[in-house]
Amino acid sequence: MVEPKCPTLKATITRLIEEFKVLKELKQIHAHIIISPKLSKAHRDFLTTRLLFASAFSESGSLCFATRVFKFIQNPTLSVYNIMIRAYASKTRDSDNTHNFEPLLLFKQMLFSGISPDCITFPFVIKECAGRLDSRVGCSIHGEAVKFGWFCDVYVQNSLVSFYSECGFLNSARKLFDEMPKRDVVSWNSIIIGYLRGGNLDMALELFRRMEKRNIISWNSMITGFVQGRRGKEALQLFHEMQNSSNDNVKPDKITMASVLSACAYLGAIAHGKWIHGYLSRSVECDVVVGTALVDMYGKCGSVERAYEVFKEMPKRDTLAWTAMISAFAQHGYSKEAFSTFEEMEAMGVKPNHVTFLGLLSACAHSGMVEEGRWCFNMMKRVYSIEPQIHHYASMVDVLSRAGLFEEVEELIRSMQMEPDVFVWGALLGGCQIHGNLELGERIAKYLINLEPMNHTFYINLCDIYAKSGRFDDVKRMRALMKARGIRKEVAGCSLIEVDGLVLEFSVEGCPVPVMDEIVVVLNLFKNEMKGESTLHYYYGILLDSNN
Repeated sequence: MVEPKCPTLKATITRLIEEFKVLKELKQIHAHIIISPKLSKAHRDFLTTRLLFASAFSESGSLCFATRVFKFIQNPTLSVYNIMIRAYASKTRDSDNTHNFEPLLLFKQMLFSGISPDCITFPFVIKECAGRLDSRVGCSIHGEAVKFGWFCDVYVQNSLVSFYSECGFLNSARKLFDEMPKRDVVSWNSIIIGYLRGGNLDMALELFRRMEKRNIISWNSMITGFVQGRRGKEALQLFHEMQNSSNDNVKPDKITMASVLSACAYLGAIAHGKWIHGYLSRSVECDVVVGTALVDMYGKCGSVERAYEVFKEMPKRDTLAWTAMISAFAQHGYSKEAFSTFEEMEAMGVKPNHVTFLGLLSACAHSGMVEEGRWCFNMMKRVYSIEPQIHHYASMVDVLSRAGLFEEVEELIRSMQMEPDVFVWGALLGGCQIHGNLELGERIAKYLINLEPMNHTFYINLCDIYAKSGRFDDVKRMRALMKARGIRKEVAGCSLIEVDGLVLEFSVEGCPVPVMDEIVVVLNLFKNEMKGESTLHYYYGILLDSNN
């Protein structure tokens, strides 16, 4: 029998590395590479590098095993360092297997070994700095990129733009972007996402309009950014523009649809939401993320029954899906249904999170379910080891304050592990307002006014408490104080109505569409009618006279 030649053995081991299914097989292959006398050093180094890559990035691999293989290599090459730096910068760190600063330590070790980094090394090291928001080290890596002559590389520059954007240095990111001799779609996306993250939606939109070529990430970033920036109408407009954009040739995906549904939920645009639902059934697979967004949309638009139908039709439901349904029930006063859904969730073995209990506490507050509220608040910590956060305390204070249990509220606040915020005190003030608790309400309101002297809400709450107690001189005094400080009640919000698929917005400041003039005419007719000066009757009389 003729012994196989080294190239054949090399090819065989390469194929085995590519086809391995479990980590045990990879370990056996590694052992064979080490002990085989038929492999040259060059072939052994090549196969070890391939095995390192497979272990670091395959689903069946292990970063820990890749680390052990790396430590076994006596003189790592640039490719080996790049694999490990990329692996540590890209993979999610497990709680029991944290590898603090490995990409940066590996980068430092590589420099000390006399190996020069390349255009593959820098983007992953810079990504690590961005993930840690480590501006000091990131700036030093920027200097290293200049030193080694890779600063003008488009991939390195893209990573730097993203780094400065994520760290909040938008001026530096924009300066880099403007000076780039060559830009690709990643360059544009990086700076646009930076402006979106910083809340400068108008500048993001201006840059978005200037792109010559946009991909799905560009569109999704803009739509999601405008939804999160509470500019839902423009988010829907961007979605329709995306559909009609023939130049970009991109189609909406699950992320797009979830964001658009969030825009519909914010606007209360249920007709739009129903159209999106129909579009989903024709074009995009409805997974748990999209299904949850549908439940949330229908719930926030007031169609709890339809939300429940979608929820029951979902083949798979995770914690977020159950929580969305519970929150929808709670928001509209279906407290019993919220708790029944929670019991079903527990029976299915799905673990609730802190938002789940927030929804249940909200249901208790709106329905006066004090005992259930106490049960929820205690259960989240005792059974599920979820430490109450500040908004849980605010909700529990709301539950107890609405019931007039002020001594229990004060005891709860004293037990808090963190400093109470304006939402906690505001919930207590709301309870004092409901029950006319003058002494406590006055004390809390004055504290909140000192904390936020320009917030009109606290002045108005205190005025209402004074009015209920018959202290109208104090009401006048507070009104005068508001006037002296230039405090006026802000517009609480706006009304949204959907007509023929068009979302119209109204507030006391008017409406940005021409239809407002027609509305004013109709309102004036109603006003005249109520005053007994009927314009309609006047025209009707003229008509009768002309007929006679």
